[in-house]
Amino acid sequence: MQGETLLYLTDEQLRQGAEAMFFAYRGFTADPDRILASLSYGRAHHRALHFIHGAPGTTVNNLLTTLGVTKQSLNRVLRTLIGDGLVESRVGRVDKRERHLYLTPEGEALERELSEVQRARLRAAFRDAGPEAVAGFRRVLEAMMDPEMRRQYERLREGRG
Repeated sequence: MQGETLLYLTDEQLRQGAEAMFFAYRGFTADPDRILASLSYGRAHHRALHFIHGAPGTTVNNLLTTLGVTKQSLNRVLRTLIGDGLVESRVGRVDKRERHLYLTPEGEALERELSEVQRARLRAAFRDAGPEAVAGFRRVLEAMMDPEMRRQYERLREGRG
């Protein structure tokens, strides 16, 4: 399908698109899940490592907002990552109540290992699909984001260059 026919997708085509997203997500998370399972970690640990890596020094409150999880849930994950020597929590210089999060060298190594397997999967898929499909895929993902999530996403992208 091309051009205007994409504006008039049937319910069945939309259902197939949703199913494709579910199965793609399973594939996207399968490789890191295997690595995480060997360490008795889950996807929440991966997400925390990912976003701390992308914004070194982020505060616990910023991470809470980005991940959209409860404080209790995040504290459990951070306690494990800090206890295992993967994340370091530093007291804020300006506001002593703030805790700034950084990956340790061990945390950087694990985050790199997890990201490399996902980048390899994305790289292969993007190579097969071609540049126009990649740009279209990004537009679709961005259009699906709620406005606040879109703002968070854009702030993260700006912070990385």
